[in-house]
Amino acid sequence: MSQARFTSCIPLPLDQKKLVNVIEKAKDWALMHGVGMRDRKHFNKDVIQIAPFALLPSPFPRAEFEKAVELQPVLNELMHKVAHDDEFLMGTLQNALQVDEFTANLYDIWMKVRNEEIRQSLSLGLFRSDYLMQQADKYKIKQVEFNTIATSFGAISSRLPAMTRYILRQLGHGDLVKNMPENHALSGLCAGIISAYDLFGVPSAVVLFVVEEVSYNICDQRFHEFEISEKRPDIMIHRMTLNEIYEETQLNDKKQLMIEGSPVAVVYYRSGYEPAQYPSSKEWEARLRVERSTAIKCPSIHYQLAGTKKVQQALAAPGVLEKFMGDSAATNRVRDIFTGLYSLDFDESGERAVEMALADAEKFVLKPQREGGGNNMYGAEVREALLRMRHSRERAAYILMERILPPLVPGYVIRPGGPLPPPVVDIVSELGIYGVIIGTKEKVYQNCQVGHVLRSKLADANEGGVAAGLGALDSPYLVTM
Repeated sequence: MSQARFTSCIPLPLDQKKLVNVIEKAKDWALMHGVGMRDRKHFNKDVIQIAPFALLPSPFPRAEFEKAVELQPVLNELMHKVAHDDEFLMGTLQNALQVDEFTANLYDIWMKVRNEEIRQSLSLGLFRSDYLMQQADKYKIKQVEFNTIATSFGAISSRLPAMTRYILRQLGHGDLVKNMPENHALSGLCAGIISAYDLFGVPSAVVLFVVEEVSYNICDQRFHEFEISEKRPDIMIHRMTLNEIYEETQLNDKKQLMIEGSPVAVVYYRSGYEPAQYPSSKEWEARLRVERSTAIKCPSIHYQLAGTKKVQQALAAPGVLEKFMGDSAATNRVRDIFTGLYSLDFDESGERAVEMALADAEKFVLKPQREGGGNNMYGAEVREALLRMRHSRERAAYILMERILPPLVPGYVIRPGGPLPPPVVDIVSELGIYGVIIGTKEKVYQNCQVGHVLRSKLADANEGGVAAGLGALDSPYLVTM
């Protein structure tokens, strides 16, 4: 399976002395502007190190970047409609619920809240749609996934354009910065939280960030807090784990979620998207308590369910987009970003998908109902997994997706403790577009695109999560093709 190749924005390799000098400057810039993370191996709350980053911006077709930006509000609204279509969600997830305990637990909370009476009809979505470039007759973006919970790197990615402009100027290529788009993801995402807070309409209310037991990606999280506090000093922000929510919060007689005597207006999840974050029944009880409350959830439980891979696969089936969007030009534009997505249910189409993947496993990715990176299977792993669970209901918890082979770009990846000078390596890039939507089933109050992130990984690495230590933050360099 061959891959196309893009040329770097400046000729490589760089002179070694110039390269080492600019890397030292770039590292200091990163540390002094919050492009950092905590060290997973030697964790210390008092120490921040650079987040991995690509030294030079990666070429990305301008027309496809603009297409992704323009499509984000359309996708926001689509997922909003999906999340509020109870019958569709139930039918789509039914087979997965029998074999995926995590999704079944989320679904159970949704059912309980629906049956009791939903106390807060407003939902806040801070979404991100992720894309890889694919070459057919021309380069096109293809959607990798749509994230509805804990979408990360909006804050740090907002600092990347200034950092990359600085690097290019230091290398004598200041003329190239005009091809780098501005990025206001942090201010846009925080404006969404503030708008939801104002819609809640209780001046004494607070905002709650739900966080992990240990936060490695601390800069990205804290910048949201700092931005909100700067824009709205009247808004108090609390950080709590799910266990702390269980131990330290209550529902009052109005079903308000109370922290230290104050009602919670908005609950923003930066945790809660994978099984390991629910080690006991306490965490699940905490999640149920939040969902039962009047707080505006980001995301609400039905938004999170709408972001599952089974829903992504179902939306690609014939006629499904039309159900939500009608027969329109926008529908065709959304369908055009989909790659091949196949169900593995125990039916005729599921059996065909299994046979197809076993015949040529290298062409596919096997994806479970998980967020956060590091969960997908590729190549030989696909074959082994499908042979193991071919006759097991477990396979219904996965979807099969055609593998996208994006163009290779030569570049330098800068990591904490990495070699100096680093070698020129081939990398591939994934574009994420952030969106904000606030609304009820009947009315959408806000819907917009707010920024982007580009994450790159070594071309021979299957997974590329920056927070998981596998990828690097990058900036798009827009080119006309």
